[in-house]
Amino acid sequence: MKAERGYPSFTITKKGEASLTGGHPWVYFDEITSQPDTLPQPGDLVDVLSQKGRWLGTGFYSPQSKIRIRVFSRNANDKFDKAFWERRLEYAWAYRKQVMGPVDCQCCRVIFGEADQFPGLTVDRFGSILVTQTLSVGMEVLKPLLFPLLVEVLRRDGQTITGLYERNDVALREKEGLPQYKGWFDLPGEEHPQSTQTTIRENGVEYLVDFENGQKTGFFLDQKYNRLAVAKLAAGRRVLDCFTHTGSFALNAAMGGAAHVTAVDVSQSAVEMARANALRNGLEDRMDFVCSDVFDLLPQLETQGHPYDFIILDPPAFTKARRTAQNAMRGYKEINYRAMKLLPRGGYLATASCSHFATEEMFIKMLRSAAHDTGRQLRQIEVRQQAPDHPILWGVEETNYLKFFLFQVI
Repeated sequence: MKAERGYPSFTITKKGEASLTGGHPWVYFDEITSQPDTLPQPGDLVDVLSQKGRWLGTGFYSPQSKIRIRVFSRNANDKFDKAFWERRLEYAWAYRKQVMGPVDCQCCRVIFGEADQFPGLTVDRFGSILVTQTLSVGMEVLKPLLFPLLVEVLRRDGQTITGLYERNDVALREKEGLPQYKGWFDLPGEEHPQSTQTTIRENGVEYLVDFENGQKTGFFLDQKYNRLAVAKLAAGRRVLDCFTHTGSFALNAAMGGAAHVTAVDVSQSAVEMARANALRNGLEDRMDFVCSDVFDLLPQLETQGHPYDFIILDPPAFTKARRTAQNAMRGYKEINYRAMKLLPRGGYLATASCSHFATEEMFIKMLRSAAHDTGRQLRQIEVRQQAPDHPILWGVEETNYLKFFLFQVI
């Protein structure tokens, strides 16, 4: 059966239809009830039909993934030409300029996958460098058109872009039948920059970003405004920043007037990068750096009384699957329990989770349990999420992933 759009058509279950019409753009392999006799190529455009033959949308076909179709349009009048994708890019950039402002959009997430209707694509901007991750075969097929077009859109708006670097060294690509690699994308007629490091300024703090070897795309942009919230509370405090990575929360706390900041990470290279960033900002006299496992360090610190009155917990995702979420909550509880015990009455706690599988409901339940077990009460200051350049698209729970709580412990 052919749909009105004329692409190869796939019929899906009523459950799949309900998910799609509810706003979620993914069609899973087990939601497909009929498909063409000759299957499309990976990344080809296909139509999705209801059981009654009604057109539900057009998306990219991915034969190797459990997410078999990623729908990106539910408008029957769309024509998927260069002008279509150019408009999409312009919409994404206009949104960033509006919600972030002219300074903060110099370093921001320009494309946030499904939330911007570019399924499986991430684009981060670090000044004049764009860093991408392409996690769907549809975007992989499209990128020879898309990436030069993105650079053109930004430059036309007066933005300086000197290179685009691909961080495709992630295992998720293999689920789409794609190889892992990293390197410069060849922009037509342009030479690559010489260095894979650059400097950025965020919240008045300068960082060296290694976008070739750093985690993800090189720097975590989603906590930008949560770091500012920490800085506002840090004045005069003795701060312990756990899982510091390259020192971003610690540096914001020091910049905010903390009496002293200890930055901790299990990675020696991360600790050295954090130390270098402190020197870069002239903050080294109020900071020290410890290479240690936070799970081991927090119990050891209890023997020292209450050496800190502000603790920041920003761990990596403890779970990347729903089936391991409950196990992850035990890890979250352990560090939050230890931090609450370590803090004096009246101390401050910033605590976060960046896994969407650890839902806000689960996270709050864990915090209540940890507070109960330590005999502490939490006075809520703020509940925050990711910065708006990582927009949450209602109906797509995967885009709602960062939980960030600020408390006073009483």
